[in-house]
Amino acid sequence: SFSAVAVCRAQVQQEPSAQTTEGTGINITCSHPNIQTDEVIHWYRRLPGRGPAFLMSIRKDSRALTDLPGWLVVAADRRSSALWLTEPRLRDAAVYYCALRA
Repeated sequence: SFSAVAVCRAQVQQEPSAQTTEGTGINITCSHPNIQTDEVIHWYRRLPGRGPAFLMSIRKDSRALTDLPGWLVVAADRRSSALWLTEPRLRDAAVYYCALRA
């Protein structure tokens, strides 16, 4: 089965883990209630045995991912964001995490 593990940071909170079956969409959420106006939301993933790889940066609204099928969506108040993987494959099993940076 496909699984995603989230890493906690001081500025952001994420679910400890999430899993789905191959081909079934999954929503990986990130809470950042104290986000500042100038901060940008960055998402990364770390595949097994690899270093972290940048996925996408976003300020607001939503954007289609470039490297895998899905979307990055930001709540209207910017206090949370979500990585929506529409067709996850076994090869997408990884640690997914978000970070804030001005």
